[in-house]
Amino acid sequence: MLRNSLSVATRSVVRSRTATTLSAGFPRLTQRAPTKYGGVYTVTLIPGDGVGSEITDSVKEIFEYVNAPIEWEQYNVSGVSSAGQDLFKQAMESLQRNRVGLKGILFTPISQSGHISWNVAMRQQLDIYASVVLCKSLPGYPTRHKDVDFVIVRENTEGEYSGLEHQSYPGVVESLKVMTRAKAERISRFAFDFALKNGRKKVTCIHKANIMKLGDGLFLNTFRKVAEDYKSAGIVANDMIVDNTSMQLVAKPGQFDVMVMPNLYGAIISNIGAALVGGPGVVPGCNVGTDYALFEPGCRHVASDIMGTNRANPTAMILSATMMLRHLGLDSIANNIASATFDVINAGEVRTADMGGSATTSEFTQAIIKKL
Repeated sequence: MLRNSLSVATRSVVRSRTATTLSAGFPRLTQRAPTKYGGVYTVTLIPGDGVGSEITDSVKEIFEYVNAPIEWEQYNVSGVSSAGQDLFKQAMESLQRNRVGLKGILFTPISQSGHISWNVAMRQQLDIYASVVLCKSLPGYPTRHKDVDFVIVRENTEGEYSGLEHQSYPGVVESLKVMTRAKAERISRFAFDFALKNGRKKVTCIHKANIMKLGDGLFLNTFRKVAEDYKSAGIVANDMIVDNTSMQLVAKPGQFDVMVMPNLYGAIISNIGAALVGGPGVVPGCNVGTDYALFEPGCRHVASDIMGTNRANPTAMILSATMMLRHLGLDSIANNIASATFDVINAGEVRTADMGGSATTSEFTQAIIKKL
């Protein structure tokens, strides 16, 4: 349930973090309640392209087993062609009606004749301005670095993704990067409030203000002003240039806690973060705004190369779905599903190919169900 505004986070009790908080501690930011009839929440479901239908089927199967009070309004939108534009509009109307959604990743064509990114269009039209990606080492699944635990907070609605491009002269293209003080302040406060609510101690601003002195300079200076409001809470604030950040992440990821950044840098850093903890199949995420919340895997890949093979890892989608359950106030169900997922991974007996195993998506899902 959408009970608390951002300011409530500053009054939340600080808690220690365990493995299961990979999908916990998410601030309930939206101000308008989701659609609920007779104790059942109606949620918009957009499986997406690539392996989207396979991993969302895992969520549906688990939710059905635990009798989660969720009713799906499913829209099989595809970004492969612009022919699905009418269905996309219907899905948007459903999201506006239900205020909560779970989605896979929609394909975005590279060609100039292709349509705009519908993923970006959703975030901009609904003003779901904050992307949250949780990168945390999973017990029982060792990677190069141990005890990785940081959160990426990405501004979702402007920057290089503003979509303002034109050819001013043949062979000359101008692409506008739009940065505003209001949105820089909004995302900075979100990051600090998230840190307070989740017992985190440091917020790092990622930027390129040494080169883009006006655009990224505005973002950085706004962040620094916001940071002054949180000094008394014991939150340390620092900043780092994005290229150095990329190197520091792969060398010493333990120095990061909460990271806040403009749109494009978030796309890059979230991929690095996913690689540090096991790949795109294990990193959950969400997008939230004042009125709407949309939950999706944190590393935005359609994985078309394994589509239809029953080999996809559904962990990221399952954990994103547990974040959604917590957002709706269904913490007990969320905890059970998340714990079962972590138990399966920790046991190491049933793993998908990306984690070094041979289990199918279906087998991994059934292993989770057996733990419930």
